[in-house]
Amino acid sequence: MQSNNPVFRRSEEFNRPGANAYGNQTYAGNGQAYPGYGQGGYSDPSTWGTGTPGTHTPVSTGPMTIDTVVQKTGLSLGVVIVAALATWIMTPAITTATTAADLSGLYTAVTIGALGAFVLSMVNSFKRVISPALVLAFCALEGVALGGLSKVFDAQFGGNVVSGAVIGTFAAFAGTLAAYKVFDIKVGNKFRMFVMAAVFGMVGLSLMEMVLGFFGAQLGLFGFGGLGLLTAIAGLVLGVFMLVMDFDFVEQGIRNGIPERESWRAAFAMTVSLVWIYTNLLRLLAIFSDN
Repeated sequence: MQSNNPVFRRSEEFNRPGANAYGNQTYAGNGQAYPGYGQGGYSDPSTWGTGTPGTHTPVSTGPMTIDTVVQKTGLSLGVVIVAALATWIMTPAITTATTAADLSGLYTAVTIGALGAFVLSMVNSFKRVISPALVLAFCALEGVALGGLSKVFDAQFGGNVVSGAVIGTFAAFAGTLAAYKVFDIKVGNKFRMFVMAAVFGMVGLSLMEMVLGFFGAQLGLFGFGGLGLLTAIAGLVLGVFMLVMDFDFVEQGIRNGIPERESWRAAFAMTVSLVWIYTNLLRLLAIFSDN
């Protein structure tokens, strides 16, 4: 089954047709089943080759499991958290006497982190072979952006906004996972198409708002007014839908016995979803506290 999610669409293993249990799979392009472990059917060793000189064949470390996904996701989130805390601690404290000039360094860190994370998210989303180094680099830059952004929100709206968003994000993850398993949620193609169209639409709106901001003509879609409230709620719901898609692909990947390295792709996707939920929840709590 082919995915409409660009993160998983670039993975041949996730989209391989006819994949069954690990070691007994039908690979796209030849239509022949590979024998599993302990099964006959291997060719005569005298016909084996060593490959073309100068080429490198990746060594498989086994199939992806729930443990490898949890480990890679935990490591990715750990990098985000450490980078966020480091940014918070290393940037100047914000007080009533702090001027815009004093905050220039913090805003620069947020801008660089956000733009860098956006670029790497695009690279990771459309990269056919997932790169753990690029995933961790994305997490580090995302952590820098979130750390600076959270510090600004903490100074403007109070500490309960940041702590509430953190707790709410992990609660959303746990609740979505529980609902996915308990209600045995099935993800169809129409649902995938709707979620991805909404994601690209939201990204497009944010880019449009940023461009309009350069000319002082923002619409307030991502502010703290009525339109901001609507987009924050929509973004939060969309983030939950993204998590559902992530769980579905992880479940399918484990069932199909895809290579262990694809755990990094799953970890990247879930990190993106959790960051998406956090930022929208942070803005939603800020709007409520401001009112």
